[in-house]
Amino acid sequence: MEEKDKINDQKKVVGSVMVVGGGIAGIQATLDLANSGYLVYLVEKKPAIGGGMAQLDKTFPTNDCAMCVISPKLVEAGRHLNIELHTLAEIDEVSGQAGNFTVKLLEHPRYVDLDKCTSCGECSKVCPIDTANLFDEGLRDRKAAYKLYPQGMPGAYAIEKIGTAPCKSTCPAHVSIQGYIALIHQGKYREAIALFREEHPFPGVCGRVCHHPCESACTRNDVDQPLSIEYLHRFISDHDYAGDSPYIPAVLEKRDEKIAIIGSGPAGLSAAYFLAQKGYPVTVFEKLPVAGGMMAVGIPEYRLPRNLLATEIGVIEKMGVEIRTGVAFGKDITLEGLKADGFRAVFMATGLHGSRKLGVAGEDLEGILPGTTFLRDAALGKSINLGNKVVVVGGGNVAIDVALTAKRLGAKEVVMVCLESRDEMPAWDYEIEEALEENIEILNCFGPESFAGSGGKVTGIQFKRCTCVFDDKNCFNPQYDENDLQTLSADTVIVSIGQSAELDFVKDQGIVATPRGGLQCDPVTFQTPLEWVFAGGDVV
Repeated sequence: MEEKDKINDQKKVVGSVMVVGGGIAGIQATLDLANSGYLVYLVEKKPAIGGGMAQLDKTFPTNDCAMCVISPKLVEAGRHLNIELHTLAEIDEVSGQAGNFTVKLLEHPRYVDLDKCTSCGECSKVCPIDTANLFDEGLRDRKAAYKLYPQGMPGAYAIEKIGTAPCKSTCPAHVSIQGYIALIHQGKYREAIALFREEHPFPGVCGRVCHHPCESACTRNDVDQPLSIEYLHRFISDHDYAGDSPYIPAVLEKRDEKIAIIGSGPAGLSAAYFLAQKGYPVTVFEKLPVAGGMMAVGIPEYRLPRNLLATEIGVIEKMGVEIRTGVAFGKDITLEGLKADGFRAVFMATGLHGSRKLGVAGEDLEGILPGTTFLRDAALGKSINLGNKVVVVGGGNVAIDVALTAKRLGAKEVVMVCLESRDEMPAWDYEIEEALEENIEILNCFGPESFAGSGGKVTGIQFKRCTCVFDDKNCFNPQYDENDLQTLSADTVIVSIGQSAELDFVKDQGIVATPRGGLQCDPVTFQTPLEWVFAGGDVV
């Protein structure tokens, strides 16, 4: 180690030494060397020095109190100007030669600032996680926020983290799932909802419509079955909203820079939520007469009650976010107008409100509806005459929402037709089961050939058998048997094979679209080629 000029008790540092191991032998050696004028680096893999002696009640053979013997040495080692403690550290690499070694240490995180910790123990009192206390040989439990033992040196606490929980790492929003479940277990519901809301503004919505990939990764699967993660955060949100003062995240001091957000769907409202917490004045502009985007006009009310959605949006409004509905970007407002009004940045979150077309003969007949348009009209309470028989083209989750909504609007017979086999259908398994339970017929392995009509109105649709959906490279490349045809009569056909962006505003506003039909932006910063304009969500 290189020499350093460091004074202790009027003695000049004459060299440096590293002592590995913070037990009584290592501590005594360190003190002797430090008092001889050496700068000593004491390396210990645990969060405090003391070693095995700190675990003893008496010493052998004198039967003296172990802590009475070691504690003065702990204090002296912690305060000595010639000693640097490196706890939670291990030697990773040693190079050089005698008299001139270079040592590379691997220091594990303490998650507590040594310079700020006063050892008050409040973190341990509120920590929701219990774990075996190995210092006491597992005879009792301790908290994950802990001090190795009361007289430990350094005196700061540490937090034990065993990596990232698989449920949290699987969650697209990276919610601290294990944390809020531990808080629920202790009855700390307010703290649980606050922890959830650190990463996610819609606990109630997500508690009803999330596809919960976290449950597949839950380690409880190794024992019996996963925890009901989705329903647990539905529970804490419902419990919170039922109270007199639902939790509202704190907002920092107001800033001067105004932000405009175009679109009030999940992406737009999430951006507003996190910007508001940082003190930015945010105004959200929404083309539709209601806020919520696809949460309001894409997810049917039987899955997502509108009063709950309004409550969660209301939380964002109480944080200071202004939401203006019925305002179309490119028509009622423009980038130039927003800049003139003093907005420093714009976030485009216009979503995917268009429907992809089939591209087959007769698709322009009356009675053929785009899936997203149908769901939007149903959500807004518009009158829709479906007739008795409805054929839904598509096999995804939206197609199932379309089919079940058609059933609720009075269609007596609803048939879903999709290219994929039952196992290949993109819809989630439990969604398919729900459709079957509601007597939705599913016809697999058929693709549209052409529409039939009379008097300009659709009367049926002809399908051809799909023999293969994906090629050898697992790319979407459907193959058909042109001789195996099937015709279904229909009063209404609803096409739900995918969504697309409605980008009529792009050209006039100078915003760049990608060849695939989304908005162009940097994948890390979300900044578009227009410096002050950003974009995110499904439209990207």
